[in-house]
Amino acid sequence: VALLFPAQGEWSEDDYLWLTDHTRCLVEFTDGHVEVLPMPTDEHQRIVLFLYRALYAFLAARGLGIVLVAPLRLRLRTGRYREPDLLLLLSANDPRRSNRYWTGADLVLEVVSPDDPKRDLVRKRREYARAGIPEYWIVNPATEQILVLRLAGTAYVEHGVFTRGMQATSMLLEDFTVAVAAVLEAG
Repeated sequence: VALLFPAQGEWSEDDYLWLTDHTRCLVEFTDGHVEVLPMPTDEHQRIVLFLYRALYAFLAARGLGIVLVAPLRLRLRTGRYREPDLLLLLSANDPRRSNRYWTGADLVLEVVSPDDPKRDLVRKRREYARAGIPEYWIVNPATEQILVLRLAGTAYVEHGVFTRGMQATSMLLEDFTVAVAAVLEAG
């Protein structure tokens, strides 16, 4: 079956969209190359869903936006799609939101995958900044940290590195806090 698909480097956006419409795998796309992501673990999912519930409750109480979890495609630019663990828009009517994929977000969150930490810590950090996403949260269970980054120009700067005993905060969502210990223990 794999022989029926384009070779790496030769995938088009339409090929990628067709594949992700017809698979249950998490697949990201960069300039003709597809990357099949590892299946999330139980710990990974529990952390993502804990943060989803916290953000959902925060937004709902204020009549703001929408927050969703993967799999949902985020088009960063022509030829580049990612599937963040969590995506948030401050307005549910934001024109960047569409049914098939979003073309931007106000906040994205990734739980670091042990198979390739650089993907979340380095590559996605650079890509999300270039796409103009104002805030990027990186939850790293291995180091027991939540890194919150805010966009400053075309790169991210640290808003905070939060560890057990601390409350992680957001620059974008005034008054939003979450206990790091509670996030880690959810996993």
